[in-house]
Amino acid sequence: MLSQIEAGFHVFPDLYNNSDVRFFTFWTRDGYKSTGYYNLKCSGFIPAKGAALVPGQAVGPPSTYDGEDHHITISLHTDPNTGNWVLYRDDLERPSFLGHFPKDLCPELNGVAPQVLFSGFATYPRNGRGPAMGSGHFPVEGERKAAYFKNMKIFDSNASAHDPIPSIMVPLMNRPDCYKLGDIPLGVKNSYLFYYGGLEGCHG
Repeated sequence: MLSQIEAGFHVFPDLYNNSDVRFFTFWTRDGYKSTGYYNLKCSGFIPAKGAALVPGQAVGPPSTYDGEDHHITISLHTDPNTGNWVLYRDDLERPSFLGHFPKDLCPELNGVAPQVLFSGFATYPRNGRGPAMGSGHFPVEGERKAAYFKNMKIFDSNASAHDPIPSIMVPLMNRPDCYKLGDIPLGVKNSYLFYYGGLEGCHG
């Protein structure tokens, strides 16, 4: 699949000149060959007026290891009326519309996501050393210590949310010696979650 649209949170010093945690959007329609744009660097994602989160915005405070936990919940799905890919923030008193990706931005998708990814990633120079992922601790440490995805849902064409189906979920790790993935997914009250992450210093 060459077309992708993404939303989430990252630390990207080369893009922002600091190490703040920031909300981001991203899209490509040719597998990163000539398109691949973050935030509002080019036409693509259209933010809502007065949005509760704007692409590139710093968020905080961060969670603390074995201490206070902070989280933000977002959702991305097609609008059955317009066909646009709409993005919401869902951890406030009511869902807050953040903006949309126009339906013709990635025509290959045609309003349907053949695959849905809940993922973390880390990039670094080939001969450099990798940054930490998530909290900088492995998923085995669990609650209040490891980073996680929680409240996992999959949306259908009517924008109705459904629990993921564990039997068809595929765990992917390309550097399990550095960055690890917990059980996929763990069932908790009214939700599904998984832990992930790893230490800084990955080499090669």
